[in-house]
Amino acid sequence: MRSFNVLLLGALASLAACTGDITNPGGPGGPGGDDDTTDPSDPDTPIGPQDPDYSAQHPRIYLERNRDRLTAALDANAPGVARFRQVVDAQLGGADTYNFQAWFAGLLGQLTGDDRYCTYAVGYIDDFVASEEAAIANGQNPGAAFDSYLEVGPLVGDVMLTYDWCYDATSASQRERWLAYAAQAVWNVWHPSQATWGGRAASWSGWSTDNPSNNYYYSFLRATMLFGLAAHDEHPDAAGWLDFFREQKFQDQLVPTFEGDLTGGGSREGTGYGTSMHRLWELYDLWEGSTGEDLARQTTHTRASMLYLMHAIVPTLDRFAPIGDQSRDSSASLFDYHRNYLQELAYLFRDDALAPHARWVIDNSSVPAMEQTYMAPYDFLYGDQAMTPTAPDDLKRVYYGPGTGHTFARSSWDADGTWLNAIAGPYTESHAHHDQGSLMLYKGTWLAYDAGVASNSGIRPEEELHNVVRLVQGGSTIRQREGTTSATTALHRGAGWVHWAGDVTAAYNGNASVDGVVRELVFIEPDTVVVFDRVSTATGTQQVWQLNTPGQPSVSGARATISTGGHTLEVERLLPAGATMAVSDWSGDGDVHGGYRLDDTVAGGDQRFLHVLAVDGSVTSSTASDAGSQHGVRLQLADGRTATVRFEDAAVGGTLEITGGSSPVSVTLGAGIDY
Repeated sequence: MRSFNVLLLGALASLAACTGDITNPGGPGGPGGDDDTTDPSDPDTPIGPQDPDYSAQHPRIYLERNRDRLTAALDANAPGVARFRQVVDAQLGGADTYNFQAWFAGLLGQLTGDDRYCTYAVGYIDDFVASEEAAIANGQNPGAAFDSYLEVGPLVGDVMLTYDWCYDATSASQRERWLAYAAQAVWNVWHPSQATWGGRAASWSGWSTDNPSNNYYYSFLRATMLFGLAAHDEHPDAAGWLDFFREQKFQDQLVPTFEGDLTGGGSREGTGYGTSMHRLWELYDLWEGSTGEDLARQTTHTRASMLYLMHAIVPTLDRFAPIGDQSRDSSASLFDYHRNYLQELAYLFRDDALAPHARWVIDNSSVPAMEQTYMAPYDFLYGDQAMTPTAPDDLKRVYYGPGTGHTFARSSWDADGTWLNAIAGPYTESHAHHDQGSLMLYKGTWLAYDAGVASNSGIRPEEELHNVVRLVQGGSTIRQREGTTSATTALHRGAGWVHWAGDVTAAYNGNASVDGVVRELVFIEPDTVVVFDRVSTATGTQQVWQLNTPGQPSVSGARATISTGGHTLEVERLLPAGATMAVSDWSGDGDVHGGYRLDDTVAGGDQRFLHVLAVDGSVTSSTASDAGSQHGVRLQLADGRTATVRFEDAAVGGTLEITGGSSPVSVTLGAGIDY
């Protein structure tokens, strides 16, 4: 096989300053670069630890520094506040609210002075602890241990918040029982092989106790932090757990992991399980409100995640990039968790120029207020912010998270903009998918998507559901492997264009049949994407260039037309000439209930794929335009411009020329990240 050279960039986290035509007052598209934020601190330089101030008197958690703000919000009775009251009052009146937590009532009791709220909260928690004690007495594990302690944070957290906020409404015996239960749960989390319940050995796997990139970790932190804050000076283990939370887990583990592995924000678990980070933002706020110490700014990941999610949300503000498992809702529709994710960040960075943009996105989204009753408290805590929402028109239209390998680009921030996602980075979490090298395209609706959107489970990781070049040997797909790291090797933005490249060879974990898999593309705004793939595999393999779409492709030779949601995507293959274009219908799959996949199949070897994706008739004609060692295409665009895109045969790079418009382009494309 003829090998080809691809430039790998080792220091992905080091990004050059933006040279594009879109400013970003809230900071660059990733760590590094210029920033004219109004925040007096440098958002690209994390602050260090401060000395926490632990209150000696109850309530110790949050209210000392936030009581006046929350009381004023109650008095103002904004819609979010009124709804929170209604949810709690309905529960006290006999409603059985899904996922109701006693601290909802305890918080109102503290702020209003109305004893009935804490009376209810204490009774609620005492019944819960009694049920956990009964399970333990019967030789069973309590609910806190369910699913590798996934829910220990909400459960123990609810006990400890109620313990603290309703302390005067509890008896000495209740406090003793609650503390004993919470202390054992926290101890068991961090000592999995020695865990016990009621003196009975109850070891467990210890899943993700040392993995800050995993959603379980945030639950473990919540239980530990709230136990320590509520019970310090009242339980012999509490002070030690505070030090453990702050020093060993946050400063010595989470911060270096996030700074080293998650630069640019977001989560390697994707955009489904990754939204669990909104619970982490809540912990940052609870800690600062309780101790005065700012955890959010001790890692640049926090603020960067505000940019990450804004860019991951599509222009219609009702869906987001479906990256990784989407088990709660496979459709990738915006949900309360995404609203909370952004509004908590906007609150944590309320003096930052990014915050009004985040507020605008959620206030104008399909979730302008929490839809679930159990999320109503968060609109009370974070929804009434003294800032004017500002459209993100002056933000960059490209974003790259080196820690996730996710790139997002859009033609505009308007609802009718065209949005593009490409992936090349670490595949290290179990909830991630075999989607290295994949792309997604959206305009008003999905044009090319992860087929998991149309699945019942939302957790299908296979290559077949993603828009990649799938490699087949002996009739079976050669799988991408967890524990590998692909690389985004090029990202550039100019006036009206974006160039991206990703080398995903590493995703195949050294498979002897895979010599190289590199995808490169040019996005010509507003509606044209040229995709070039260099793929080299062993003789006897097959290579399948595939595109998943909700609309059924109509194939004619090397062209396919896909109509969906009032928009049209035209796909033309220029290379390889001998490939066979066909359509697969997902309705034959027991889990996927709709959609189609366009396949261009060719025998293995050293192949080059060149495709043009044109949205809503953006291209009126296309002609092959090779030059020397470059493969290319000349496009006549519907707006009167002519674009010529060429890619080097053996290495990332090429040329781009656009003529006939007000901003002619003539650039040499190459490796490196500068946008």
